[in-house]
Amino acid sequence: MDYPFDAIVVGAGGAGLWAALELAREGVNTAVLTKLYPTRSHTGTAQGGVCAALGNLEEDRWDWHMFDTVKGGDYLVDQDAAEVLAHEAIETVIELEHMGLPFNRTPDGKIDQRRFGGHTRNFGEAPVRRACFAADRTGHMILQTLYQQCIKHGVKFFDEYQVVDLLFEGGEPAEGGRAAGVVAYRVADGQLHTFRAKAVLMATGGFGRMFRITSNAHSLTGDGVALCYRHGIPLEDMEFFQFHPTGIVGIGILLSEAARGEGGTLLNDKGERFMERYAPKLMELAPRDMVSRAMYQEIRAGRGIGGKDYLYLDVRHLGRKVIEEKLPDITDFARIYQGVEPLKEPVPVQPTAHYAMGGIPTNVFSEVVQDERGTVVPGLFAAGECACVSVHGANRLGTNSLVDLLVFGRRAGRQMARYAGTVERPRPIADAAEPVRAQLDAIKSRASKGESVSTIRHELADVMMDNVGVYRDDKLLTAARDKVRELKDRHGAVSIADCGAVFNTDLLEANELGYLLDLAEAMVAGALARTESRGAHSREDFPERNDAKWLKHTLAYRGPKGPTLKYKPVSITRFEPKPRTY
Repeated sequence: MDYPFDAIVVGAGGAGLWAALELAREGVNTAVLTKLYPTRSHTGTAQGGVCAALGNLEEDRWDWHMFDTVKGGDYLVDQDAAEVLAHEAIETVIELEHMGLPFNRTPDGKIDQRRFGGHTRNFGEAPVRRACFAADRTGHMILQTLYQQCIKHGVKFFDEYQVVDLLFEGGEPAEGGRAAGVVAYRVADGQLHTFRAKAVLMATGGFGRMFRITSNAHSLTGDGVALCYRHGIPLEDMEFFQFHPTGIVGIGILLSEAARGEGGTLLNDKGERFMERYAPKLMELAPRDMVSRAMYQEIRAGRGIGGKDYLYLDVRHLGRKVIEEKLPDITDFARIYQGVEPLKEPVPVQPTAHYAMGGIPTNVFSEVVQDERGTVVPGLFAAGECACVSVHGANRLGTNSLVDLLVFGRRAGRQMARYAGTVERPRPIADAAEPVRAQLDAIKSRASKGESVSTIRHELADVMMDNVGVYRDDKLLTAARDKVRELKDRHGAVSIADCGAVFNTDLLEANELGYLLDLAEAMVAGALARTESRGAHSREDFPERNDAKWLKHTLAYRGPKGPTLKYKPVSITRFEPKPRTY
């Protein structure tokens, strides 16, 4: 079946919903396609806050926020994009409040704010309260608020439609083609549907499921990122993947930085507040890459709890009122998943794979670009975690994820509306679904005769966690490259047990595994080439940052023998790179 629209939004997290809302406000005929019910999107798991220099509790300025973003990203941040982020964060958060988002309040009724890692006043002088929050359910409240607004404005949703291909008119992007729509697999019955549109937004989130221990939901398999990659669009800065310091041991579910923002501390086996050794000014509120490395160093030195591979997060001293009013969800997680009572005992934590700084390259208008010159792919947009604008550089500051998807989701919707008013709708594309139909049919044709999806996926998760994690070196990365290549070859013979049409999750997971393998290969290639340590990319064989050689973005292009790498310069407008100390 063919569906004609003016705009298509793929993904119903915060970025996709705000873009859809802007399009609806402009009267653009819009469809939102989502593999989940919208309010189950991963934005809903973001806990601690959304960053904006409101200055409600103490003096703050947007350019201080910009500086923290640039420094936190280890100077790989594009500063023109960071200025947009920090400046528009203020009006964006206030607009969210006016939509009805139930922020926590100060005694005089303003939006409450808390401290978060890497947030400072006066260009690094001291911590500042900048994170606007709704208890520890901020992302959940954003998702609910935006979904309500979309329903109010009549946005059309296609729930449980998994996008499995991108369509272009006039050739592939490298040939000058423009985005023309998508092919989607309807989960309920296995039918493929074609959606035509003038403008397409990829807002499909991250791809943390390539790691063994991750905060990411099972749905975060990099679909939109991999589809762009397969159509010749490069992926930017894939080697930078953030590990959040405080995940629940063994399963990775996040215990928000909000706990440390409210005064929680990290302790080793000796009961020492060890961050004094690594970041004496900001302590537990140093950027996440630094805290995660410090935790690994404590564990390596034999100071893990009981000699094991985890440490303690201690919130006992905060008291019942703070814990129950400001940290209700994360303390419940500790009770449910660990059997620990945070009011009386410290909580076991370890770093968990959390956030992709890299992804689909875009400009500040959320338009996808296809080369180092910034050539725009007409009609194709990306926003949120799947995109790389780049406001996160080598390491994302806490709470900048939510403000990124809000600011650039809003920008995407407005730019899509402008673009849609200037072009004609693409013509129907003959046999548009046939290439992906053949791909899916090939998997089904090998029913139970080939490789196991779960076996390959577990082997991928193990090698990525062990070799491409917080610390890396040439030996580990080379072994990971060879293993991922082997797994890609084996994936070509993968088979499934269920060959039916109704809710065939076996088929979809086999397809998603292909996306993860493509993205893992790009990540390893970028990490192996980058012979320095910067932000979340920490190489023990090259422990220093090397601005002379590596102050540049990686662009990974898919090729028959693996990724080929090109580079483009970092936009530096105001803050010259300096040593990164806290």
